[in-house]
Order: sequence, then structure tokens, then C-alpha cells
Amino acid sequence: MKTITLHLARHAAFIFLLLSAACSSSTPSDSDLSRSADSTLAVSPDSAPYVDGYHLVWEDNFSDSVLNNDSWNIEVNGNGSGNNELQFYRAENISIGTEPISGKQCLILTAKKENYGGRAATSGRLNSRGKQLFKFGRVEASIKLPSTANGLWPAFWMMGNDYDAVGWPACGEIDILEMGHGNGIAKGTQDRLFNGACHWGPSWNNGAYPNYAKEFTSTYSLQDNSFHLYTLVWDEEYIKMYLDQDKYPDVAPYFEMAVSDKSTETSSGNYFQKEFFIILNHAVGGNFPQIWDIANVTALSSGEAKMFIDFVRVYQKN
Repeated sequence: MKTITLHLARHAAFIFLLLSAACSSSTPSDSDLSRSADSTLAVSPDSAPYVDGYHLVWEDNFSDSVLNNDSWNIEVNGNGSGNNELQFYRAENISIGTEPISGKQCLILTAKKENYGGRAATSGRLNSRGKQLFKFGRVEASIKLPSTANGLWPAFWMMGNDYDAVGWPACGEIDILEMGHGNGIAKGTQDRLFNGACHWGPSWNNGAYPNYAKEFTSTYSLQDNSFHLYTLVWDEEYIKMYLDQDKYPDVAPYFEMAVSDKSTETSSGNYFQKEFFIILNHAVGGNFPQIWDIANVTALSSGEAKMFIDFVRVYQKN
């Protein structure tokens, strides 16, 4: 395990200027464990929390034939997301379909090597901004990752829903899963090395904003044609992240950070005690994998690669 600082990874102040859906910010609930009043509960009767004290408040199992637009916004842009990414995000690269090995119906984000909109690749990105907003709880996704080596950057993360009002990084950012980092490529551990991180602060400050990122190398492959569970556990004291906690309930967190301190303008507690929304994306190249030429994206040598999401769920305490 190695600590790393990522000043340029995903994160630039204009990262969300071209979100496809313009949604107004919601006022955080008075409850410490609450969802937005505008959120719609969608709880499957056969879904149960596996941790005492939590109950399911929202989920998307992607069981319909089309994406639920009441929960998700599809992003359409080719701005590189502030990270020199190579893809153009298109609605056509987001679909609901069957994962061929398990037979599960999933959300599918397909990265393709193709010229479009001045970019050398296309892919998919979506978010729940202004639609499904959460303050504290357990936020998790079951994901089958593509082979990222070399050049793919799949991610599952969150941003503060007050972005419109305060900008980035003042809105705060929680990266639950980022895979495909250049360190994994250099070490030959692309299928096991991934990243959790938090970013915050009153301003961009020429990249000198507060952030904490932690690199973790799993003892087993996360690109083994299987689904793996990535979980954020978040309360007013700590942010913690876990890998495959459904299979290994006692597993230690791969990321942990205190978020209770509010003593100064840059203290983390001022940025992680409000409503956040969920983001899923499948980037191609850029600063995180440290690949900026499509010719070096070996992961798309066959033309395309798919990221499968079986479900996204949010649990909160009673």
C-alpha cells in the first residue's frame, strides 16, 4: 500500500461545466442520515442490508430495458474532463444489456477506439446530480471491470451537489474506485492496483488544494471476468472504503480519512457533511493512466471494452 497525491488526476475546476443535464442544487436535509426529498425510493423486496443498523433507501438494479432518467443524467462532451482524457462521452455508449458470463442484466459503459468530435475514442459517463442525493450512509456498486491495461480508467465516485453554487473543489469529491493508474502499468499490476481518494478545499489554488489519495494493490485480480463490490462507508466522523465486503465482512478498509474537523477553512469537515451525487464513467487515457496517445491504449486493440455495473445501492441508518 502506498500513499500518492493526484493533483491533476480527474480534477479541474471546470470538470462539470458541460454536464448534459442542468439540475438545481437541493438543500441538505436536517437529518444526518437522509436522502433528498426529491429522491424516489426504489427498494427491491429481496435486497437486505448485510450490516446491522443499515437499511436500503435507494437502488438501481438496471432491471428495465432502458436507463432510468429519473435517477440518472447522461453526460455528452469531449472536453477531456480536465485530465487530458482522449474520449468523447456519448449517450450511444451507455446501454442496458446482458453480461455474457453471469447472464446478469447490467448498465454497460462501452469505450470504443473511434474518431468522433475531434477525439480518438468514445465512451460513457453518467451521474445522479440533482436526482439521487445522499448525505452519509453506505454507497456501493457491483462492477465487472474491463482489462484496463493499458489506457482505460473506469471509475465510481461522488461529488457535492452544491457544485453550481461553490464550484470545485469546494463542493468536495469522493473517489471510491479509480482503476488504471500509471503506477499499476509500470509495476505490471494493472489488474490489482486501484485508488481511493478525497479532494476538497476553498479553491483550486493552482493545484495546491487539500487532497488525500491512497493506492492499494489487491491480493487477487479485479479484472477476472467477475463482479466485485466497492463500498463507501461515510458518516460525520470518517470516510472509509472497502473491497468485496460482501464476501469478506471483516476486511480492512483500503481507504480511511477523518472528516469531523471544521477548525479551519481547509479542514475536511467543512466539505464532506452535505449531500453528494453518484458518478460512473469509463475514461480512455489521460493523466491518471499517464497515456495521452490513442496508439498506446492497448486495452482497445480489439476496438472496444465494456464496464458492467450490476447495481448501485445506498444504505442508511435507522
